[in-house]
Amino acid sequence: MDRRRSLTILTGTVLGGMAGRRNSRVLEAQERSAPDHTQGEISPEKLLLKDYRPKSIYRIPVTKISKARYPVIDCHTHPYARTPSQVEQWVRNMDAVGLEKGIVLTMATGEQFNEIRKRFSPYPDRFELWCGFDLARFNSAGFERRALDALERCHDLGATGVGELEEKGRGIGAPIGTEPASWHIRPTGPRPHPDNPKLDPLFERCSKLGMPVSIHVSDPPWAYEPMDQTNDGLMNGYTWRIPVKPGIMGHQALIESLERAVKKHPKTIFFACHLTNQSNDLSSLGAMFDRNPNLYADIGARYAETACIPRFVSQFFNKYRDRILYGTDMGHDREMYRTTFRVLETADEHFYIFDYQYHWPASGFNLSDSLLKRIYRENALAAFARARHLASA
Repeated sequence: MDRRRSLTILTGTVLGGMAGRRNSRVLEAQERSAPDHTQGEISPEKLLLKDYRPKSIYRIPVTKISKARYPVIDCHTHPYARTPSQVEQWVRNMDAVGLEKGIVLTMATGEQFNEIRKRFSPYPDRFELWCGFDLARFNSAGFERRALDALERCHDLGATGVGELEEKGRGIGAPIGTEPASWHIRPTGPRPHPDNPKLDPLFERCSKLGMPVSIHVSDPPWAYEPMDQTNDGLMNGYTWRIPVKPGIMGHQALIESLERAVKKHPKTIFFACHLTNQSNDLSSLGAMFDRNPNLYADIGARYAETACIPRFVSQFFNKYRDRILYGTDMGHDREMYRTTFRVLETADEHFYIFDYQYHWPASGFNLSDSLLKRIYRENALAAFARARHLASA
């Protein structure tokens, strides 16, 4: 190394060190004079998973959507509105966001269904009400006749479908929605799984009446997995956890029970809620679609589970473009609707949706106009028309 080069390196090192010390002193002075923003902060060592609420730091495009690009039918709502004024507010929200109609899944029968019907009756073009199965005497003699009679009475009162039948491992009959638990007619003893032969006459009668069946089986798989450091959905799953023990059917067994019921009743149209709770394995849902042309699936309350894999989901929705139904299952707030539209319509990236404990960010699917029209409305209309056609065949 020549002398000039050595001197240059040495000078640079000395000057760099002096500058570094000056910068360090400046930074220390700035830190002393700056306000302390850590006051009241929780130490990371003490922060609980359930309290983690990240906010995106990325300065990237944010698309504000006030109204869906095309008219929408929500295939998964419940009787959230408990008074006439609340129903009226719901309709105003629907008008504001572009919702044409809501399918209200009541799971009610008898007088309970009639009471809900009266509440929503001022808006017959905005809501369709679906009833439940009367399972109160499932374990008693004469169950089939009573249950069929209850179903026909609901149909005569205007019920256009059945659901949401819910099964998370113990059998169909758990209370759902926001109505009092006493309104949901369920067995006092063992409850049936979807493929139980005693339900066959009810599913067959639904076909003859042109009534699709909305059915929820399982929950996301992380609800059944150990609540430990390996659980990908732990921050949400710990509140949904379902103990896997004798007498409780597991995630995969529930999916298989649903498919056996769908296969046994090819003339009955089934709406599987929440993408059959297979957001983690949509290829399996696709195989179910391939095997069962009478099966559809709604996307209700599974936006966070799918918006973390937007490219794969977009490809899946395109492949099964005639089997995917729009749904929410999250109330009737305007901003909730608008957030679902943002997921479906835009290419926005890395944003957090709803007030849930998900630790992953969402990205939009950026679906094409033709696909949006199908998911928002056309697939539902086609499924309803198909149910009526099968009833008359």
